[in-house]
Amino acid sequence: MLQGLMQDRPLLISSLVEHAARFHPEAEIVSRLPEGGMHRTNWRGIQRGAKQVANALQTLGVKPSDRIGTLAWNSYRHLMLYYGVSGSGAVLHTVNPRLFPEQIEYIVNHAEDQVLFFDVTFAPLVEQLAAKFTTVKHFVLMASRAHCPQLNIPNLLYWDELIDTQSTDYDWPEFDEKSASSLCYTSGTTGNPKGVLYSHRSTVLHTLMELAPDTFGISSNETLLLVVPMFHANAWGSPYAAAMVGAKMVLPGQHLDGASIYSLMRDEKVTFSQGVPTVWMMLFQYLDANPQLDPSELGVKRVGIGGAAVAQSMLERFENEFQAEVVQGWGMTETSPIGVVSKLLPKHAGWSAQELLPVKLKQGRGVWGVDLKIVGPDGQVQPWDGVASGALHVRGPWIASGYFRAEGGAALDDEGYFDTGDVATISPDGYLQLVDRSKDVIKSGGEWISSIDLENTATTHPAVAEAAVIGVQHPKWQERPLLIAVVKDGQQVDKQELLDFLGERVAKWWVPDDVVFVDSLPHTATGKLLKVQLREQFGAHRLPTL
Repeated sequence: MLQGLMQDRPLLISSLVEHAARFHPEAEIVSRLPEGGMHRTNWRGIQRGAKQVANALQTLGVKPSDRIGTLAWNSYRHLMLYYGVSGSGAVLHTVNPRLFPEQIEYIVNHAEDQVLFFDVTFAPLVEQLAAKFTTVKHFVLMASRAHCPQLNIPNLLYWDELIDTQSTDYDWPEFDEKSASSLCYTSGTTGNPKGVLYSHRSTVLHTLMELAPDTFGISSNETLLLVVPMFHANAWGSPYAAAMVGAKMVLPGQHLDGASIYSLMRDEKVTFSQGVPTVWMMLFQYLDANPQLDPSELGVKRVGIGGAAVAQSMLERFENEFQAEVVQGWGMTETSPIGVVSKLLPKHAGWSAQELLPVKLKQGRGVWGVDLKIVGPDGQVQPWDGVASGALHVRGPWIASGYFRAEGGAALDDEGYFDTGDVATISPDGYLQLVDRSKDVIKSGGEWISSIDLENTATTHPAVAEAAVIGVQHPKWQERPLLIAVVKDGQQVDKQELLDFLGERVAKWWVPDDVVFVDSLPHTATGKLLKVQLREQFGAHRLPTL
């Protein structure tokens, strides 16, 4: 083949922060700090801090490809680590602090982290586990010594003494763009968490797609409030996207309560924010308790929601009260995470709000770089007719080809597709609709019932705050749905009223056989409903229909 005459420059993460510092040096990075107070810097400051991180790693003897762990919230320090660690050739391993301590011990040791950076809020956790981290040579508190409690942690260093004292002169090395850049572990609801190892190339390509108008459309005019944690699939790639266009970023630390999020939106004039549904429910609770507030005055233009299906009530509230567009997406740690993004097509321009609702509630359309197929139980590829469902498989340049250290065995089928574990339909115009996780779909009388659809419908009742549906064994039908619901504060609804409500909105044979009311529902470390726990708790529930 005739080769093109183009310069061959590697796609490296360091190029993003260099671009931001050169062309958008004054764009702000605002952090609410874990130790208290607000901090303001800009992309020039992030670039200089990232170079100090890289120099510090050299002094600690870190070599290329060494894993560097973080137990940290969203802050300017974590952002500096994003660039300083990966840019130097080491691998950033963002550890999810919401995992069980035993899981954190496992993944730090499995990753063989050499250095562990941690925020002061996680000091007790690190102190508890430090002796069990067999490969960690240095522990770095991401604050000054003055903010440090008395800790029994070996080889403890402090951010201000280790990082702030370093030179800001550093030449980013050039290396193969396919080199590993960062490592994220799955939440591990069953079995041990598995590591997804991203590359510089995959990250930069994913970043380019994140900026497209048909995905999140992030630009230099944006003020991005990053609610999704930086330990969730690289914060959905937003720290990289913001650098590529020089957007202002607002980082809330651990302060994710409704009052804190609302005040940041107001004070920093946020235009776009991303987070999981559980955080937005806390924001709504704050607004319910403060009816004098008018969220439409905030000026938020778009809200990105992922991690779980968007309920109709949440979509309508953002549209009607905030006057904001909801950008729903589907993805997973293994997809970096963009898989599909919900955007309307030109043909939808004249549709009514009621006609648009079913389209907006779908997870979204495929984007360039992600191939999709759905596979039936017989292994046959299913048509894109919006009716046929099957296991969702994906492939592309930012999709995992396997897990770190080959955990879980071969991950791809014969065509190079990754089985996501989701069951879905795809409409003729490419809209993906999740039916369920393959392990959560309810099999009743030889037919499938979507727990996701039932949950979304239940939460449209004005008294229901959150809902989960699981299958319960039935001697005739194999399984029947059980609805587990949380009632909003100050509201009332009984079982029959809720069943009647559902009966008017779903197929009769989909209506749950029973309803259980609970004070709260369990969630995974990434904000998804923890149905494993619900099945353990309610799996033996006796249905009144028996």
